[in-house]
Amino acid sequence: MLIKPSKYDDEGYVIRHWRGVLPSNTLACLYGLTEDVKQRQALGAGIAIDVEIFDDTVQKIPERRIIASNRLPGTKTIVGLVGVQSNQFPRAADLARRFRAGGLTVMIGGFHVSGVMALFPNGSPEIQELLDLGVTVVIGEVEDAWAGILRDALHDRLAPVYDLLSQKPSLCNQPVAKPLPSYLRRFVASKFATMDCSRGCPFNCSFCTIINVQGREMRVRSADAMERAIRENYRLHGIDFYFFTDDNFSRSSNWREAFEMLERLRSEGIEIQFMMQVDTQSYKIPDFVSMAGRAGCSQVFIGMESINPQNLKASGKAQNKVQDYQDMIAAWRQANVDTHAAYIIGFPFDTPESVKADIERLKNELKVEQASFFMMTPIPGSRDHERMVRDGEWIDPDLNKYDAFHETMRHPNFAQGEWYETYRQAWESFYGFENMRRVLINTSPENYWNVFRNFIWYRNSAFIEQGHPMIHGFFRIKDRKDRRPGFAVESRLRHFVRRFREIRTTSRAWIALLLEMEELWLQTRKRSDAERKLRAELEHLRAELNRSLRAAELQLAHIRARVHFPDLRVPSRLSLALRDLNFRVAKPVTYTRSDLNQFWAKTRERWSRRQFLRISPHRIAWNLLRDTQIFLLFAVDLMRGGATSPSDLRAWR
Repeated sequence: MLIKPSKYDDEGYVIRHWRGVLPSNTLACLYGLTEDVKQRQALGAGIAIDVEIFDDTVQKIPERRIIASNRLPGTKTIVGLVGVQSNQFPRAADLARRFRAGGLTVMIGGFHVSGVMALFPNGSPEIQELLDLGVTVVIGEVEDAWAGILRDALHDRLAPVYDLLSQKPSLCNQPVAKPLPSYLRRFVASKFATMDCSRGCPFNCSFCTIINVQGREMRVRSADAMERAIRENYRLHGIDFYFFTDDNFSRSSNWREAFEMLERLRSEGIEIQFMMQVDTQSYKIPDFVSMAGRAGCSQVFIGMESINPQNLKASGKAQNKVQDYQDMIAAWRQANVDTHAAYIIGFPFDTPESVKADIERLKNELKVEQASFFMMTPIPGSRDHERMVRDGEWIDPDLNKYDAFHETMRHPNFAQGEWYETYRQAWESFYGFENMRRVLINTSPENYWNVFRNFIWYRNSAFIEQGHPMIHGFFRIKDRKDRRPGFAVESRLRHFVRRFREIRTTSRAWIALLLEMEELWLQTRKRSDAERKLRAELEHLRAELNRSLRAAELQLAHIRARVHFPDLRVPSRLSLALRDLNFRVAKPVTYTRSDLNQFWAKTRERWSRRQFLRISPHRIAWNLLRDTQIFLLFAVDLMRGGATSPSDLRAWR
């Protein structure tokens, strides 16, 4: 049983969603490795292996069924808590306790235990507690050792610790991450999968755990192994989009072979798209950017981290050159690849004012298409964490908060709570309507819907769920009893009332979000040929009307009105009406739901003032019909990710 734990929210509930966004690459890797052990009969002839995977972020873990499975005749159940990050460790530890109490063999691995043991060989109290419970701790990467570990588990001879940090495997021909369709269906995009094509990073950032767990020497998968997996996934499951989870794809020694392979697949009709993580200097590698674009790259996640040179120097990020950022973004944009900046708030030289100015530069000067903001966090496994522990500096003892959106250490330039507020304002500023509008107007048509959907995901996560997009999916599910120890389990009635209020608030927020995104779509969507022709005709008509309605004629009409109706207090209103007519004729044709918003706002105001006779039923029916038509067109366009057809245009016009 391979289980990817989630984490707890601030009220003690497991963060779990009806649909997720990012499937776990670790689950896919270990599923593939276990299936390989099964096919090779590496545990011995006659040993049947049944592999089940569970992702705590999108499904309830069937604890009772898992424990009961160990009681079946001739069956041994092994639980692997996999890919456990520091913020997920408290949840993983709670699951481990329950499974151990049920008599199961339990192992735990991931960046938390590997990072801690890499820099503190004697471990830490929370890891020692699991060891005392009989949980086996696996440190490092298991490709070369997985069959042996499972064999030890089968014969009840598991060691307390498997330290594999010094035995980093070659990835050249190792089994590739294997997606499971039944698992992917729990995510918004069921044709989206992950793949790690290389591991390690040659750089030396003080806040990073990669270099201390996976090393600074790059190890790569062969392009042939990647191609076999991509072809099989496309043929069997229709998977056509990948997130290459490499910490730095651009430093892989076989990036060229990988891009050539992907370009060749596209020429055969297997049009794979992907996103990847790269460093800020990758655009200087000859051919890298242009080949990435031709290979199907739609977005690059760039570790920009800061645009303050002092911050970059303090964090050991010497490879980042702020003066190069504009050239870097221009190079990617020329290849029709959108840039996604990773930006950390809380470096030594950050202040509330400097962060605000930096975000404005990101929007208006650098003009990156997307940004993810993180609060500086001393993650176990990083040199920053090691230094703070050894120096006795205060860090939050609750690992559940080590998720990049909690204050886990003190910052001299921020008052208590001010750091988080600055972080929250960064999200609000970058993902405000006007900046999203600018991005979508300027992004390439091929990437429009990828960026648009990400905007929905990010705004839902940051503003509705009040968390980070890397953690949140869509529509929270809260199990009444599945709550962190120390938090009371509510009665059924109290929990029902809580969830009713939360769902009501969330529903209202979602309605507002969808209407806002609909307006964004109306103002930025790519027009069909029929629409462009219609727009040209309307512009031509506008020009003709402007030539006909000369300013002198409008002025003469105004004068005549004043002569014929000297006692009537309407000249100023008439003048405004005439000016409004000229404005309406002169302004360019745009697409917006602003008139609908004004109508509904006025209707609500009249209703609240009990001015029922001023509410027109037929206008309500007409505008409701218009609103429904536009929303349905928006929904269809969003789901299919294509241009609106001429017939659709006629319907909503």
